[in-house]
Amino acid sequence: MTTVAELPAGFADKVLSAQSTFRSVMDAMARPGTVQRIAAVAGAPEPMMRGTAAIALTLFDHDTPVWLDPPMVATSDATKWLKFHTSAPVIADSSICSFALIGDAGALPGLDRFAFGSNEYPDRSTTLILQVESLTQGPTLELRGPGIDGTTVLQAAIRPTDLVERLQINQTLFPRGIDVVLVADDAIVAIPRTTRLVAKGG
Repeated sequence: MTTVAELPAGFADKVLSAQSTFRSVMDAMARPGTVQRIAAVAGAPEPMMRGTAAIALTLFDHDTPVWLDPPMVATSDATKWLKFHTSAPVIADSSICSFALIGDAGALPGLDRFAFGSNEYPDRSTTLILQVESLTQGPTLELRGPGIDGTTVLQAAIRPTDLVERLQINQTLFPRGIDVVLVADDAIVAIPRTTRLVAKGG
């Protein structure tokens, strides 16, 4: 059993690292489909990637309930690390979480398991953080929407393989919906609810 003293460290420089990571996340959200890098260095418990850990240290706090998928809770280290470094409550009910950390994106639950927000408070929705194999190699996706000049192309190895189809629900739910951040090591790509995706093949 891992003790608190044995958990991976957080940011070495909390303020500068959080500012840098926040800027990367905001740039990703403002320019959907573009690959942004997380420059900040942080320890990460298994099976959390470096980018996921940095996002958690930056965006999570005692007011942001977090849901973890089974691989994330398998060793309990991720739960302990999150509670110690962010004070975020790790909850069992995915329908009321602010963030969901998905270690095995291929086993992503149905999106109806998460919060879509309301018409009055669309921000009270779940942001999915999906760890994926690659954001530079794999099948090609075409993205359209706010923040994109015409279209942009993302080549990535993304699971679940039907993510594009699943996210079409955002078109009917808007302004409610699900925002997604894809993470591959220290690289991130955002797919806000306003973004439309089309699979273009490999």
